[in-house]
Amino acid sequence: MDKQIIFEDEQIRVIFLQGNSKELIFSFGDLITRAKGLSINAEKSLVKYEYNVIGIMPKQKSWFPSSSMHNMMDAVQPILAQFEQVIGYGGSMGGYAAIKYSKLLKMNRIIAFVPQYSIDPQQVEDRRYAEFFDVALHRDMQITADDILPDSEYIMVYDPYYAEDREHYLKIKAQLGCVHTLHLPFTGHDALSVLASSSLLNDFIRHPWDKNYFYQEMRRVKKNSKFYYRTVVRNLLGRHSAALGRILRSNNLQLDDQYFDANLKQMITRIMLSKRQVTEQDLQKLGIKVNLPVDTARAQLQDHYGNFLVFNLISHKIESYPQDAIQLNHKYLIPLLTKATCILKVELNGERYMVAMNDRNVMKLIKEDDALSSDLSPIILKKYSDDYVISYKQQNLSSDDLGLCYFVDSPLQDQEKFKIV
Repeated sequence: MDKQIIFEDEQIRVIFLQGNSKELIFSFGDLITRAKGLSINAEKSLVKYEYNVIGIMPKQKSWFPSSSMHNMMDAVQPILAQFEQVIGYGGSMGGYAAIKYSKLLKMNRIIAFVPQYSIDPQQVEDRRYAEFFDVALHRDMQITADDILPDSEYIMVYDPYYAEDREHYLKIKAQLGCVHTLHLPFTGHDALSVLASSSLLNDFIRHPWDKNYFYQEMRRVKKNSKFYYRTVVRNLLGRHSAALGRILRSNNLQLDDQYFDANLKQMITRIMLSKRQVTEQDLQKLGIKVNLPVDTARAQLQDHYGNFLVFNLISHKIESYPQDAIQLNHKYLIPLLTKATCILKVELNGERYMVAMNDRNVMKLIKEDDALSSDLSPIILKKYSDDYVISYKQQNLSSDDLGLCYFVDSPLQDQEKFKIV
């Protein structure tokens, strides 16, 4: 399919992709999909259905300034005049442009994912994009009723639980009057990535508005999207752990062990272990593998907040949990052995292991008779008259009210003192 640049200035590059459709698609890039050669936003999906496309790609993080958009019209108008069906499509910054310039470009349908109303800090509470606001480029940039075609269809997709995007949605809706809204809960600002699908984009362009149909197709895409589960899990952590549990129970996930990074794995397992019993099946669904002990010792070191120190076999870190969480998940949460001053140890399957760490804060269990590698140093349990302290080199272990433990420099605080119950 032929492609050519038909307009370009310091802010935007406009590319025409000639296809065989009766529709003309205006596809707007965003902060990530900015101008690069002749690439167009969503090009692979649009080419699949042989659409005629004008790709308007930002060269800067400048939210398609009005001056550039009006200056391109001489180049765009001869192509635009050939089509009766004109559709605008974009996400975030591109979603803003699709709505803002819908009247200028005579669009019949506009599909906007998580669009902004404005990035002017005088007009919105959202400060995510305030650094990109330039009064010389963006004066009166907000979406207004004058930008809207009353008879056109406006479709907006966003997460109603994500406060920043909800603010923009409500302000845009007030200008549109009539808008078709599709909710994508717990995905934050990642709606466009979650719903990346050629067939779904084709439906958004061509299928008559039918809310039930679109929700059905969105569910189909979500269930096949690993990115969706990663996004939802990250956004549910700490706020909606019960919903996370329902997702695990109701979906046959089989994620690989590289799907979540180490920090996200630790956060997931902490929430799960704290809130409910975790099964091996839950962990396998999330791509988390663990070697389980046959039995465990029951020593109890209590922190400043009343929780108990354990070695977490899933995250391979020292953490603290309430007693009921340890009892429910005793296969994974191994109490620390407490004696007089000694190398910190745990007991698994009748064998004792030293807890060692390197300067990158990576902890490992080493059989007590095995040699340490050159980068590892043992973690030391120190017994004082009133308290225990756990140390790595010159730092002491501190436990916070969420049960996360980390090594800090002196002086010694209450959070670094532990007791035997």
